[in-house]
Amino acid sequence: MLLAACACLAAVQPYPSSFRTQTVAANGTQFFVRVGGHGPAVVMLHGYGESGDMWQPLAVAMAQDHTVIVPDLRGMGLSAHPPGGYDKKNQGRDIAGVLDALHVGKVDVVAHDIGNMVAFAFVAEQPQRVGRLVLMDAPIPGVGPWEEILKNPLLWHFRFYGPDMERLVKGRERIYLDRFWNEFSADPKHFDEASRAHYAKLYALPNAMHDGFEQFHAFDQDALDNHAFLAAGPLSTPVLAIGGEKSFGAEMAVVTRAAFSNVQGAVIPDSGHWLMEENPDATVAAIRKFIP
Repeated sequence: MLLAACACLAAVQPYPSSFRTQTVAANGTQFFVRVGGHGPAVVMLHGYGESGDMWQPLAVAMAQDHTVIVPDLRGMGLSAHPPGGYDKKNQGRDIAGVLDALHVGKVDVVAHDIGNMVAFAFVAEQPQRVGRLVLMDAPIPGVGPWEEILKNPLLWHFRFYGPDMERLVKGRERIYLDRFWNEFSADPKHFDEASRAHYAKLYALPNAMHDGFEQFHAFDQDALDNHAFLAAGPLSTPVLAIGGEKSFGAEMAVVTRAAFSNVQGAVIPDSGHWLMEENPDATVAAIRKFIP
């Protein structure tokens, strides 16, 4: 399914005053969380190079008839920086803990990039808690064509971590992150300067880049955990697998069908990996159609 294009591009916008922000203690650490709206709950999980701020256009749209919960992941954004726990199985428990602290039971989940991997672990451990799942433009360690995906030279950053790499990037966070925003977009102009400056500032905070690298360092363990999750067969949670036309595209649905039995696919035109920045209107429309 190819969805209609829109020339509208999104810069990072503040959440409206109808959203509250709070620090939530869960799973041994603390999370910065945005909450707004009323109705059935939906949680949104961001990826690397961004924070929960990326979801603002979708969060505002869905808050009309949903309770929207947007945490920053462990060690990212404005959440705390614990020394460990970056395997996605543990981070899935982070999300469960945040929801418990907010007294939220069943949810729909929307995820992008690293958020996909956290969402998968959360759903695999607590399938009864998730109604629908949206996965956007990133693979899941150990699932489907994972080993072939790892051979893509553009994904060298999956193995880029450690003390020396941190020394190389320290004070040059913007240079490092520009590489992602440039190479993984359909057009680098789609990821605007204001957004780049905003996220580069967050990733220059103490320990932020180290913790971002730890998200990738955990991939081998994540793959082992995911194999165990799928030992009994695919999961039945309904999934919308969204790919950017100039990125994963229809391959996103192929990857997802290796782990789930009920998958719809969608391709967002004129977009690379950064779907919420490059074509927010089409992305929001696809998600709203799947999560009414």
